[in-house]
Amino acid sequence: MFKEGKESVAVYGGSFDPPHFGHKLVVKEALKLLKINRLIVVPAFLNPFKKESHFTANRRLQMTKEMFESFSDVKVSDFEINEGKSTPTAQSLTYFQKEYKVKYLIVGADNLASIDKWYNFKWINEQITWVIATRRGYRVDTSKLRAFKILEIDADVSSTVIRNNIVKDRPYMNMDERVERIVAFLDSKKAEEIESFNLENVDYLAKRVIIANSLGAKHSASLATQLKVELKPLGEDFLHVDESEDWVVIDLGDILIHVMTSEARQMYSLEDFLSELSDGKFRTQQLT
Repeated sequence: MFKEGKESVAVYGGSFDPPHFGHKLVVKEALKLLKINRLIVVPAFLNPFKKESHFTANRRLQMTKEMFESFSDVKVSDFEINEGKSTPTAQSLTYFQKEYKVKYLIVGADNLASIDKWYNFKWINEQITWVIATRRGYRVDTSKLRAFKILEIDADVSSTVIRNNIVKDRPYMNMDERVERIVAFLDSKKAEEIESFNLENVDYLAKRVIIANSLGAKHSASLATQLKVELKPLGEDFLHVDESEDWVVIDLGDILIHVMTSEARQMYSLEDFLSELSDGKFRTQQLT
């Protein structure tokens, strides 16, 4: 058993852009290997070695929380997201040490080549035992590490691959065909005033946005559920579904679907926002 006092923890940071099965596998295996009270997952606001992320910080935080919500011994921390800037691992470690006994820091094998370039690496190296998650194509060189454990992961944990596969896994349908399928389904379920927006030439969260009116809050929730049942077996990835009383947003990665009551649509004028955002490069097609 653990001694009384601070909880013994491992910290697992990263972009989680997006979180996926590889991240979940790392956490599962770490919980089996390490003698800890808790594992803390820390999505970064921005990776210090990257200029931008694909998904917004808050969206990545929410998706990561949803991925690990069934893990009673896992906590998803919003510390770095709330910092609102790129946060060095040394700063996060100092923060968590105030509340926990941080024994381990989990990193992927792809980090090892440049790990000594991390801010205050020598201090970090003295504080913790590294847990190295193996990754296909990367050599596990631990020569720079004071203490370490190897976490054998038989999977590719590349978020880049996952993001690319959002589209590549659907070779049988192009973007227009996928949008038409969604629109046709919404129309068959009595959604109204359906519009599709092409934002491929715009710096936006998705390449296409679909907006539709529901008959009410219950109808919105029902449409979201039915879309999931209909489209997931056909290869669509439901990365996130955000529901409120009068608005449901469904994130398919490259397509966003907004289903809302007519009152909410009039109040927020989403079409006007998208038109202004596109700055003249925006194309819209009325579909019903």
